Amino acid sequence: MSLRDRLTEKVGKGHLSYSSIKYALGDMRLWEMKMRGQIKYTSDALVFGTLYDMLLFERDKAVSEYQVIDADEILAGCSQKTQDSKSPHLTNEYKSIKGGMETDAESKGKTLVSASDWKKANEMIERLDACGLTDSYLKGKYQVEFNEEIDGVPVKGFLDCLGDGFITDSKSARSVDKFRYDVNSWSYDIQAYIYTKVFNIKDYYWVVQEKAFPFYPALVKCSDETLFRGEMKFHQALENIEKWLKDGTQTQTHYAEFTV
Repeated sequence: MSLRDRLTEKVGKGHLSYSSIKYALGDMRLWEMKMRGQIKYTSDALVFGTLYDMLLFERDKAVSEYQVIDADEILAGCSQKTQDSKSPHLTNEYKSIKGGMETDAESKGKTLVSASDWKKANEMIERLDACGLTDSYLKGKYQVEFNEEIDGVPVKGFLDCLGDGFITDSKSARSVDKFRYDVNSWSYDIQAYIYTKVFNIKDYYWVVQEKAFPFYPALVKCSDETLFRGEMKFHQALENIEKWLKDGTQTQTHYAEFTV
């Protein structure tokens, strides 16, 4: 039985993705939950990153799918007591009104985004335009979907930009200088390995941009060493998945021990 068929039988999903492979490097109980759709991770950074990518690669779609709301508009619906408070955005009334607006936006098929985040994302992209990156390493086919196999392993996903002989992934980050550590800690190396393998393209780049003004950008080339590390982590994750498919979920028995 193929891996695709075994995955479908066990977890109801016949393919892997960068994020699910990343989970397989840790506790396999979390990997199983991820595969079954029981983990819906989100954060302010992830929400902003999604907005940033859509404005960068699919601007028309972003304009139609996002509803921009100003904080003053929310505050205007609050009582005078809330408006006069030191931190009105932390009050239950403010959160309740904002939640109602989010529900209303969702009913219209839209996602609510703050005016400040919308403005910042657009200013970041203007900086990329000004330095020439959008006309060079961010030029090509955007949001390219794939559903392929790597040595019999079914993988599915999207890549940001498929250029002429290169692949580029955009990342918004707190620090360009510390991005080298993000590559390992967030397993962007696995992502790079998957994309270069699927499209048979060796040259892989990240366009990294800081989220704080002046939105400093950088072009980061993925080294052979980083691709190799991604390949090793990919196969380690596959070993863990194969063991899980054979033996079932195993309770982790290790624990940390240290002195502070």
